[in-house]
Amino acid sequence: MPGTRKLGRPTAHRNAMLRGLVTYLFENGKVQTTVTRAKEVRAIADKMITLGKQNTLASRRAALAYITKEDVVTKLFTEIAPKYDGVNGGYTAIYKLGPRRGDAAEMALITLVTTKAEEEAAAAAKDKKSKKAAKAD
Repeated sequence: MPGTRKLGRPTAHRNAMLRGLVTYLFENGKVQTTVTRAKEVRAIADKMITLGKQNTLASRRAALAYITKEDVVTKLFTEIAPKYDGVNGGYTAIYKLGPRRGDAAEMALITLVTTKAEEEAAAAAKDKKSKKAAKAD
C-alpha cells in the first residue's frame, strides 16, 4: 500500500524528503534515488499530476501545499499535466540502476514518461530538420 513506508525517518523528516524529491522530479524530469524512495515518490507524483489535470483553483492550492516551489507548480499545471490529458495513470517510470557503491543500497532512476503525442511531435521535428538540412545541400 503506497504511503505507508517509514523509510527509517521520523514523520516530519520523511515528509520533507518526499516533498523535496517530488519537487525535484517535476523540476528536472528525473531523479536518482533508492528504489523504496522512488516507489513512494511515484505514488505522490501521480497524485500531483492528477491534480494538475483537474486544473481548478482548489487543485492548484492542494498542489501548492505539497510542492515546495511555486514555479514548479506552474510548470506542473501548464506543461506537465496537459501532456497526460488522455492518459489515466502511469505517468512515471522507475528504472533500477544497481547497488550504490557506499552502502550497496539498490538505486533507481524515476522519470516522467513521454507520451505518444510527445514522441510523434519529436519525430516530426526531426523529419522537418532533416528535410531542411537536405534542402540546404
